Amino acid sequence: MAIELTDFISDPALLLNAVGEGIYGFDLEGKAIFINPAAERMTGWKSSDLIGKNIHQYHHHSHADGSEYPACDCKIYATMQDGISRHVTNEVFWRKDGTSFPVEYTSTAVFRDKKLIGAVAVFRDVSEQKRQQHALESALAQVKELSEQLAEQNTYLKKELNQEWHATGLVGNSQTFQRVLSQIELVAATDSTVLILGENGTGKELVARNLHQMSNRKDSPMVKVNCAAFTASLLESELFGHEKGAFTGATERRKGKFELADGGTLFLDEIGELSVEAQSKLLRVLQEQEFERVGGSKVIKVNIRVIAATNRDLKAMVDQGLFRMDLFYRLNVFPIEVPPLKDRIEDLPLLCQSIISRLNDKLGKAVDKINNKSLAMLKRYQWPGNVRELQNVLEREMILSTSRTLTLQSFSLKDVAELKLETLVDAEKQHILNMLEQTQWKIGGAFGAAKLLDLPPSTLRSKMQKLGIKRP
Repeated sequence: MAIELTDFISDPALLLNAVGEGIYGFDLEGKAIFINPAAERMTGWKSSDLIGKNIHQYHHHSHADGSEYPACDCKIYATMQDGISRHVTNEVFWRKDGTSFPVEYTSTAVFRDKKLIGAVAVFRDVSEQKRQQHALESALAQVKELSEQLAEQNTYLKKELNQEWHATGLVGNSQTFQRVLSQIELVAATDSTVLILGENGTGKELVARNLHQMSNRKDSPMVKVNCAAFTASLLESELFGHEKGAFTGATERRKGKFELADGGTLFLDEIGELSVEAQSKLLRVLQEQEFERVGGSKVIKVNIRVIAATNRDLKAMVDQGLFRMDLFYRLNVFPIEVPPLKDRIEDLPLLCQSIISRLNDKLGKAVDKINNKSLAMLKRYQWPGNVRELQNVLEREMILSTSRTLTLQSFSLKDVAELKLETLVDAEKQHILNMLEQTQWKIGGAFGAAKLLDLPPSTLRSKMQKLGIKRP
């Protein structure tokens, strides 16, 4: 028999019994007057068990943790009192067998002729949603834990890598110096010719030695030639060797640096000091990987990698006719420019710690650190002699020191011509820079530079703009 719309109108219970959510109908005393089959299935309580009884006492009497849930706090009862509908989550209903399940429900007031006569509670079992939510939260927690673990491992690996670099003597966290380390790592494993540029004392030879140690030639020798230490004729003999009797004093045959470096690396320091004649012969070796000893006619083939270094502007020397253009381009395959210490002054604390550690072994000292006042003084110096000058200063000061904390005694900025803080503006600018570096350029907050300077952050920013202070 077909069901007509009039059947539903005459008997609304047909609709209520067909829905999947549990439905309770209550009178104003909180007693059940209607329970649909879905509610029976979810709770285990039959309609005959609960009709005419206070349902709250059966399966809404306790919270999920078992603590008492008094009827006066029940949201369904509240709707019966004030007629306001409510939507509730994060509560449980108790089954007939004593177990509970999480529910989401709405309590809606029922009116007749504008008079409140009861309430209807429509609820559903959200166990599956809760399970999925818990699984998601657990997965997110695992992702967070793994992310934190990866971050910690990344930090550890960076520290390990930094310690490895420290052990080589190449120390620094500044962006400019980290770029140098990256370049070393990129080119080290190749056989490409490297030209190291930089002022005296910046550590060009240290870069060369690390390039060799990180290369495939590390088990073969790295042979160094100081091109500025020999005359043009002696340098040729030094590089290529000579035969017995090749010149006065050549009493025996001697191998040159190229032969000694066969299979390894030849480090040509101060390459800008080579004579034009020596430049021509060097170019042939670089091109052909072969040469003749001075006074000899036998062609000797070698397999070498050349690393050159200079503090001179080779391009300018090319323009002046003092350096061969073809040799310059042959050497300038992969240039690495080592920055002066004044351009990476933020590396000074790490450099000091590294140098102090090595000097402890050399001098038999036990210095732990350098005090902040002395460190601030070193930061204000321009370091024309770069890291080599810093090493000399620290060695002299450690010889004089009898404390575990190094305090500068003989080093004074008053005696340094390079430092010229002649005006109050210069002094203020330098002081602000020192505080910004100390706080890693954080301006506001409890640990910002403004707090240390006892200034409002807005005032500090205004001063920085006026003094032309910008973050590197």
